[in-house]
Amino acid sequence: MSQTAATFAISDLAREFGITPRTIRFWEDQGIVAPAREGRKRIFTRRDRARLKMALRGKRLGLSLAEIKDLIGMYASTGDETPQLLECLRVIDKRRAVLLQQREDIEAMLAEIAQFETLCREELARRNAA
Repeated sequence: MSQTAATFAISDLAREFGITPRTIRFWEDQGIVAPAREGRKRIFTRRDRARLKMALRGKRLGLSLAEIKDLIGMYASTGDETPQLLECLRVIDKRRAVLLQQREDIEAMLAEIAQFETLCREELARRNAA
């Protein structure tokens, strides 16, 4: 398979993206990709490949399925990419805020754990000294 190929088999895309054919079928069920059919065989286009790539990137960023579908759907609607880019920035900012809050929560929990660990060690040391 080359990137200039007009079509791709499900196994080609699975191998390229390091995912299973089942994952690709899931994205198909969700309307992210829409391969043509030759009997039972799925035939994916470069458009399907690009949409799959965007969906997987969105997943890695922690976006919801609805957010992924919205962003991908916007690319099919117009030639002017300005609204898509603005929406991408909005979604990225929202995701960043969630991640920063999670990091703050994790750091607070780690501090509490460290404090409790210190208390436990001090108590053990006190008991061993007695």
